[in-house]
Amino acid sequence: MKSKSVFYCTSCGNETPRWQGQCPACGAWNTITEYEETKMPGKRQSATGNAPRRAKPLREVESGEEIRFSTGLGELDRVLGGGGVKGSLVLVGGAPGIGKSTLLLQICAFLGRTQKILYVSGEESERQLKLRADRLRVQSDNLFVLSETDLSSVIETVNELSPDILIADSIQTLFLPQNTSAPGSISQVKECTLALMQLAKGGNLTVFVVGHVNKEGAIAGPKVLEHMVDCVLYFEGEQASCYRILRAAKNRFGSTNEIGVFEMAGEGLLEVPNPSQMLLSGRPKGAPGTCVACAMEGTRPVLAEVQALVARTSFNVPRRTTEGFDFNRANLLLAVIEKRGGLNIGMCDAYINVIGGLQLDEPAADLAVVLAIASSHRDKPIDAGTTAIGEVGLTGEVRAVTALQQRLSEAARIGFTRCIIPRSGTQHIQSPDGMELVRVRNIREAIEITL
Repeated sequence: MKSKSVFYCTSCGNETPRWQGQCPACGAWNTITEYEETKMPGKRQSATGNAPRRAKPLREVESGEEIRFSTGLGELDRVLGGGGVKGSLVLVGGAPGIGKSTLLLQICAFLGRTQKILYVSGEESERQLKLRADRLRVQSDNLFVLSETDLSSVIETVNELSPDILIADSIQTLFLPQNTSAPGSISQVKECTLALMQLAKGGNLTVFVVGHVNKEGAIAGPKVLEHMVDCVLYFEGEQASCYRILRAAKNRFGSTNEIGVFEMAGEGLLEVPNPSQMLLSGRPKGAPGTCVACAMEGTRPVLAEVQALVARTSFNVPRRTTEGFDFNRANLLLAVIEKRGGLNIGMCDAYINVIGGLQLDEPAADLAVVLAIASSHRDKPIDAGTTAIGEVGLTGEVRAVTALQQRLSEAARIGFTRCIIPRSGTQHIQSPDGMELVRVRNIREAIEITL
């Protein structure tokens, strides 16, 4: 058994031969940490104890579609691409207390009807798991719990029990005895994830793994951890808010554009099938500086309220702050409004906020942001039944966006009666029942018509 010192970056997982003040891969400072890496002599043995698999010709491989199954939560199925996939390895990350363990324990109630589940917890005892299951009303004869941190013991239990689904909570608490590093270290996390991947692929076992996040919001451990798994899900939300957003950062079996919305209640996580209604709840009436945008989250149109506050500054350099909207994009739109929109906001502080924790990262929200800024600057409210959809160019023109018909249908379903859209490229767009379409060429027209 040989041991040597290796150096890892705790931010990106890059390995270097010696200590450095700055990581050469990600540029972070003071993140290089030394670990003792132990190598076993002789050829490497599989952590799962399975015999090595033999290669086969591609034409002999069955070409059937991946076998999917429903998790019982429609919002989770949407993010996974239509449901779980047998033999896949899914990593669920999020801040402490956000609801990762609650989400995985809740799906056991539905999956336990037809499949055998092994829930392994390195942070809770069996009694604590029982108390949490009773609170969530999770009861199933096919649900087995195990409080263990030794992954070799977990693998032995899997071989004896032969479950269909394995839930490991969390990857930072598991360790392999062959590795002398402490549990949660980069080498342990990497080796344990590799063992679970071999277990999933070799035995057609679906594995859900909980991963903690660091202070930057990324999953703790090496970046290679996210490359090894099939699907990476992030559970997001403010601690003060009861709403949670589940989004996929990586998915080998589906799209990464879909989101799932949940509400944290006393009996667990509740699905929010209508996110637009949730995001627009509590919207002020007759208040200047607010406009509604429509973003496409995968195949689902979602309406969100954009708020802006523009005020004269007493300093030489005005302050600009954004929340839920790209900062550089906001500065670009402010310059376009100053130059092409006819509004003197160069020496004004500007604050832009997207209500509900949604991130508007597509150009279709540009027109709504421009109108919210203009409404705050003129101190005139926009009609409550008006929404705006369109991309804004550097010359002030308003351009067409994709899936405009779907966005208009969603806005009409919520109850909006008027929508500001681009004139160019929208001749084939039909107005939904009860909605007036106002086509504009540039932001100056949009501001004068709306305000």
